[in-house]
Amino acid sequence: MSKIGLTTSGAIAAAFIGAAVLIGAGWQGAAVLLAFFIPSTLLSRVGRTRKRALVDIGKQGARDVWQVLANGGAAAVAILLSLRYGAPLLAAFAGAFAAASADTWATEIGTLARGAPRSILTGRPLAPGISGGITAQGSLAQIAGALVVAVVAALVNVAALWPVLLGGVAGSIVDSILGATLQTLRYCPACARECETDPHACGTPTAIRRGLRWFDNDAVNFTATVCGAIVAVIAVVL
Repeated sequence: MSKIGLTTSGAIAAAFIGAAVLIGAGWQGAAVLLAFFIPSTLLSRVGRTRKRALVDIGKQGARDVWQVLANGGAAAVAILLSLRYGAPLLAAFAGAFAAASADTWATEIGTLARGAPRSILTGRPLAPGISGGITAQGSLAQIAGALVVAVVAALVNVAALWPVLLGGVAGSIVDSILGATLQTLRYCPACARECETDPHACGTPTAIRRGLRWFDNDAVNFTATVCGAIVAVIAVVL
């Protein structure tokens, strides 16, 4: 959410991921990586003031090592495995980044939507930025984010367009479902509102209302990218 730039640890992790991509697929792999990274960075700058006012969500600011690995770790592993197992793992690499891109676009654009987000499972209104919420604008952005990575992957002959697009959209949908179920959701008694931080922005300790204590947004993002990779491989093989 509204991540601008990298922390020192995030930069180191990004360097390792970049190196893995170059080793695994050269400039073509780098093109796919940049198709995720550049638009995501630019979108994080849109509506920056409004996004900073979202006090109920988790990590904001520069991406740390865990956020970088959550978005790019699965892709890095897939691209290295592709050196041994070939083309299906190239699709997994692109599918993982397509899922990360789809989720980032959906989040960055969806939080700026005029209407309140609604839970992907129950349809009840949620505060902007709370995981598991979707908007019409965010859903369209989700497809666009996956499509950008899929088009680039196809243009540079890394993987076919449709498997990557399918993996990206599937991964992003899984992200929203996990955000509405297993991801930790907390409650601030002082503000009488749900949030994702402990303590809340007001300084009050919060209690877990739903989800697993250890399953945070980074865990959700990593699982979603793995899903994107798997779906892309299945689509290629079948």
